[in-house]
Amino acid sequence: MSKPISVLLVEDHTMTRMGLALVLQKADGIEMIAEADNGVKGVSLAKELRPDIILMDIGLPEIDGIEATQQIRDAKIDSKILIFTSRDGEDDVFAALGAGADGYIMKGASEDQLTTAIKAVAEGTGWLDPAIAKTVLRSINKQNAIINETDGPSSDGKQYAKNCGLTDRELEVLSLIVDGATNPQIAEKLFITRATAKAHVHSILQKLCVDDRTQAAVLAMREGLV
Repeated sequence: MSKPISVLLVEDHTMTRMGLALVLQKADGIEMIAEADNGVKGVSLAKELRPDIILMDIGLPEIDGIEATQQIRDAKIDSKILIFTSRDGEDDVFAALGAGADGYIMKGASEDQLTTAIKAVAEGTGWLDPAIAKTVLRSINKQNAIINETDGPSSDGKQYAKNCGLTDRELEVLSLIVDGATNPQIAEKLFITRATAKAHVHSILQKLCVDDRTQAAVLAMREGLV
């Protein structure tokens, strides 16, 4: 039997924290080992316990979740950090990812979506809530529009994909990655095996020279690949 994914929950709202604790306690393969109600305590527990996953709110007392994420990364703690918040503004999204978060999911997500995101991030694949992916895309499109006005057209997505050696099937998989699909979901949508889906994702990451799915999604949207 494999070791469950250990989770540190950092959330200041008591009722929300209690509800999340119940969700995590009944989820297969996940074990909540501690909880914190402010950013400072969250960082302290992260250093002490080094959980597999830190489920981190942004709007926290003492220090916010973005600063807590940065401090955890500065401390060279290799726990994966999944931002779990109601904030979907561009500033918060980019600040969290820039601080070193491995994923970003909205509080409106279902229990299944949350547990799927936790497991995906624990595997090192990264996670972007589809709503957040659209926020990132909107921002990138604005930036590209400015670039087009000042420096001429940006790189052609089809040519970029060709230069990277991405196949048509890999572009299909990449589009699903941008939508936040997991390997099992990719396999189901494309009628392929999970092993084949995993192989496609691995190939995409190598060809795009990125470390995880989140980076792949951002690059794909920035370069117009999907």
